[in-house]
Amino acid sequence: MASLLADAAISQKIASEPWPDDVCLYQPYKLQQVLLPDNAQCLAVQCYLQMCGLPFRTVLRTNAEHMSPSGKPPFLRAGPYVISEVEPIIKFVSTKGHSLSEKLDRPQQAEMKAYLALVQGTLGNAELYISWCDPTTASEISRPRYSSPYPWPLNAVLAYRKQWDVQNQLKTLGWHSKTLEEVYDEVDNCCKALAQRLGNHHYFFKQGPTELDAVMFGHLYTILTTPLPADLLVDIVRQYANLINFCISIEKRFFRKRTK
Repeated sequence: MASLLADAAISQKIASEPWPDDVCLYQPYKLQQVLLPDNAQCLAVQCYLQMCGLPFRTVLRTNAEHMSPSGKPPFLRAGPYVISEVEPIIKFVSTKGHSLSEKLDRPQQAEMKAYLALVQGTLGNAELYISWCDPTTASEISRPRYSSPYPWPLNAVLAYRKQWDVQNQLKTLGWHSKTLEEVYDEVDNCCKALAQRLGNHHYFFKQGPTELDAVMFGHLYTILTTPLPADLLVDIVRQYANLINFCISIEKRFFRKRTK
């Protein structure tokens, strides 16, 4: 009971404070370091904050992963609060009074959460698998980029430890035993479901963009723009013209104005 009251008090305190002027989103360097899975998560948060119309500054750090409270990028610093990963950041933003899904009715919110789970559970795990379980991608892309900020032999130790950690995580989730072909099939089925739900609309719900659109954009855009040794992953997404148009529309509306 005391814990519940304390949590409620904290939530009320967060809600009563305005959005700070100096909010920073910390993430790894994109060109030299960040990998496919982390870039998708970072881009999803950027997109969500843009959709909410909230000011923030992106800060690049080689040790962003180790600075993060959860050990995973990105993380947000807003005044005295430090929040990491997509879902907790979205929840924090909502607590501050900025929610994109409050306009949905309860059945729509349940549907949105189901599709979010599908996206994160399928595309997110597929990105981890391809990055760290596919031998070619791991040796040519993931280990060199992940270890790039560190001197030898620390770079090798950290890269192999990261690979071991991700593989153990995927074992727990039942993904490590999949073949690469099975992973591609999972991605194709996920994209097919999303493409059918989206249809020829700009967003997944007629009321406007939600966190589902932000998270979907983060994954799809990252897959479309990240060079990998094989093109099979990006070729799956390219089969769905409406998903491509979705990414183009989101980028044009929420990102090009930020870079001007």
